[in-house]
Formats: sequence, C-alpha cells, structure tokens
Amino acid sequence: MKKIFIISLGGSLIVPGEIDRQFLKDFKKLIERQIKKGRRFVLIVGGGKLARRYQAAAQQVCKASSAENDWLGIQSTRLNAFLVKTVFQKKAHFEVNINPQQPENFKEPILVAAGWKPGFSTDYDAVVLAKNLGAKEVINLSNVDYVYDKDPNKFKDAKKIEKISWREFRKIIGFKWQPGLNAIFDPVASGIAQKNDFTVAIMNGRNLKNLENYLNGGNFEGTLIGS
Repeated sequence: MKKIFIISLGGSLIVPGEIDRQFLKDFKKLIERQIKKGRRFVLIVGGGKLARRYQAAAQQVCKASSAENDWLGIQSTRLNAFLVKTVFQKKAHFEVNINPQQPENFKEPILVAAGWKPGFSTDYDAVVLAKNLGAKEVINLSNVDYVYDKDPNKFKDAKKIEKISWREFRKIIGFKWQPGLNAIFDPVASGIAQKNDFTVAIMNGRNLKNLENYLNGGNFEGTLIGS
C-alpha cells in the first residue's frame, strides 16, 4: 500500500501578501517528484492572512459573530484549496474535501481539503483525515521554523524546541480554539493527535528542501511533537 502523507499547508505560504506563484510552482515540483516515488498526499489548505483580512474587515464594518468570523475563514481556506487543486490538475482528486469525517476513496495521488464548519480549524481537519485514512503522522507547514517555549516575536530569550511531548506542547498553546487563532497547531487538533498517538512535524514551508529531506526519511529542521 502506498504511503499517504498528510500535510497541513498554511495559507500564509500561498498568500503571504499577494498570491505567491513561485512557491506554488516549487511546491508542485516537489510533490510531483514524490508522486513518482509512489507516494500519495492529502493537502489540507489554510486561510492564512486572507482569512484574517476578511475577518478584520468585517469587524471594522459590523459586529460579526464568532460563527460569521469562522465562516469567513472557512471560505478563505476553500478558495486557497481550489487554487492548489487547480495547480495539480488531473493529479488531484476532482473535488476539494470540505468534510474530514466523510470517507474518501480517492484514486488520484493527491486529495486537497479545506475548512469544514465553524468551531473547527484546518489542523483539526488534518488530524481527522489522518485518522480516517490510517496515517499516524501529520506535517504542519507554516512560516515558522520551530515551536518555541514562548513567543519569539515578543521575547528575545525564547528557545527553540526540536522535540516535545504532547503534554508539554499543550501547556504552551492552551486547550481552546477560537476563530482566527494564530497558534502554531490548533489546541483541539492537538488533543485528538495526543489521544491517537500521532506525530506532528512542525516546519517552515518555505524551506522546501527541508520538507523533501523529511519526506525522504532524512534529518530535518523543525519540531517533532509526539508522546
């Protein structure tokens, strides 16, 4: 059976400001090289800054509810996901998955997924899809290199963490999810990953050579979260 890699692809990699066409080109080449080795991928795409822009705009004009903010984020993930699906053409399943609890029997080497419903992040979608597809690891790609013991943007003495247990990780990020939360990995998804003894690799998605090293079973720069 071909190995399936579950990748939570941060929206900030796709739309850091404008759409990053070069990133999409380079990411496409990497995944296609891996497909030639017989590997398959589930790519769960986030909303990133696009989602937060919509949420911020809504708050400036009206008092958007928590559910409305969540839906703005969800629709942003779906737009980003459809772009990713389009980039891979026929190598990707013809539909974007928008319900991680729905069984997927896709034949193509790639399944692209997006946000589901209010109260659930794309990290949550990633761990649920991993569980349903029999995978035990999730790769989380964002614009950060490591998990730190505290916010490195606020504290100069923040220390990077290369390996950490779920128990210790959850002490850092907390236990509750809220729309637009900018946590390195969703607290609710972390709880599911811990319960199912999953491993999550956190790494900077802009370093695609590093990602390729991980996919090939080599050393990588990032944080490994697990029991």
